[in-house]
Amino acid sequence: MFRRILAADIGSTTTKTVLFERKDDKWALVGKTSVPTTVEAPHLDVMIGLKSALSRLQERTGVHILEDSRLLIGMEGDAGVDALVGTSSAGGGLQMVVAGLVKELTAESAHRAALGAGAIVADVIAIDDSRSTIEKIETVKRIRPDMILITGGTDGGNISEVASIAEIVAMGTPEPRFGKDFKLPVIFAGNVQARPIIERIFEKQSERMYVVYTDNIRPVLEKEVLEPARRAIHELFLEHVMMHAPGYATLVAWTQGNVKPTPVAVGDALTYVSEIAQGDVLAVDVGGATTDVFSVIDGEFYRTVSANLGMSYSMGNVLGEAGIDAIMRWLPGKWDDDILRNWNFNKMIRPTTLPQTLEELMLEQVVCKEVLRLSMNHHRMLIRELKGVQRRRTIGDMFYQTPGGETRVDMMKVKAIVGTGGALSYAPRRNQAAMILVDGFQPEGITDLYVDSQFLLPHMGALMDIDKEIAAQMMMTECLIPLGTCVAPIGPRVSPGSVMAQVKIRGRTYEVVGGEITVIPIDGADATTIEVIPGRNFDVGAGPGKPMTKEAVGGVTGVILDGRARPIVFPAANGYQYGAVARWYSEFDAYPAEFLDELTRR
Repeated sequence: MFRRILAADIGSTTTKTVLFERKDDKWALVGKTSVPTTVEAPHLDVMIGLKSALSRLQERTGVHILEDSRLLIGMEGDAGVDALVGTSSAGGGLQMVVAGLVKELTAESAHRAALGAGAIVADVIAIDDSRSTIEKIETVKRIRPDMILITGGTDGGNISEVASIAEIVAMGTPEPRFGKDFKLPVIFAGNVQARPIIERIFEKQSERMYVVYTDNIRPVLEKEVLEPARRAIHELFLEHVMMHAPGYATLVAWTQGNVKPTPVAVGDALTYVSEIAQGDVLAVDVGGATTDVFSVIDGEFYRTVSANLGMSYSMGNVLGEAGIDAIMRWLPGKWDDDILRNWNFNKMIRPTTLPQTLEELMLEQVVCKEVLRLSMNHHRMLIRELKGVQRRRTIGDMFYQTPGGETRVDMMKVKAIVGTGGALSYAPRRNQAAMILVDGFQPEGITDLYVDSQFLLPHMGALMDIDKEIAAQMMMTECLIPLGTCVAPIGPRVSPGSVMAQVKIRGRTYEVVGGEITVIPIDGADATTIEVIPGRNFDVGAGPGKPMTKEAVGGVTGVILDGRARPIVFPAANGYQYGAVARWYSEFDAYPAEFLDELTRR
């Protein structure tokens, strides 16, 4: 029976350690530390940073963890820990190149498999992409990946073009990130009949590369099988890639192999949240340079990385992609465009600075909303139904025709949204985090909102490998902080002030009003039962006009009644828009009332 469990996350910039301990038959977080990661020069050993973090954790908690740089594990008495679990994205994480025949068919499936396995996909190469063969070879040669995934052709189908894409990879002979002494793994997850020719192609590169075979990602056109490829990526990451990274062999020994890529651990944790929520789950990790969006849809885990959308290093890209008007619409009162531009680029130049005034805080948070919106659009675009599949339809489908490749993300089916990252986890008011999630993701129906304020999701996912019950308990007590529940009826556009639905909470009836936000605080922030009765043409998840009863999480914000339609409709005239945005912020209690009054008088 475990007494103490240690968890470590070796990130690209910081190494975080957390100590969990059982007290009175309940598990709790008793200490947490963070130090710079030491995977790069001059240290070139992740264990230096990890031991430094553990030394600080030992001082902070009083628990004897290290002795002469040796981890005390499995010892009798009060000293040491019973287990160490680890996650890692150090050195930029697992970096891959994927290749397939058709960009929007097999190559897209390979891209999804790699992302779901926790990889950063440096490039996607396909026979039908716009680059010449020479350009594709040069691309493979230039990138220094940890491994390559090749797919293409249904089983028993195309072989010649599968061989062509494999030859491009072989001729590129990329040098692995960890140097020439490291043989680059190539995973082939294409037409099984093409394996003999793949073997012959890579025989010439046997000193530089080796091939691992796994099930075809698209055995037939109508079916996508991602899990075998994901499992192969994970195993190669642990057994080959990590063992060549500086210091990782010691980490793997300390954890007895319980190490996984950080995004995979997050996926395992979110899959559990999906089981609890009994529906789909969305999560976002807003970083300085990139933003990850995760989803669990019908029990399947997906992940996308928006590499140029972030809250510091990539903020200029957010401004360029969203457009200044999209950001300015979230600001109450008249603002000079140059104020936003100057602040935006100053943040890029000095990425570690924090907001010093309410104006700067508001600017940061409205940019974060656009980061969420843009990264969610990217997620929707990649996580979609299989293209090239003919659907069997009945006469009842004639009114509901949808194009092939439609996104699999249905916001009405999303029952919980989890936010993490500095702008959300460290928001001065929890209500601000709830506001950003609602405005950025624009949930539909009835959706619970959470924030992971201590960045514990990776640790929870890693803990599930050794004891799911312990991880499950701490998930809802230490990791996820409930922010509130959003009720957003979906239906036809209505004039401002129209009633879209009624919501019964603890014996009182409230209205969801068109164009407005209403926040109902829940005393004690405890979970409570709500009944939502939508208007005849409005849906909250059970169908148009059909009521729903749900246990709302409560949280620091309460129940959020959102009548602003989807996508959110802003009043046309500037004066009305400024007033509406100010009212929305006031309902959330996101900023001081006198500050909002001052802005709207501008």
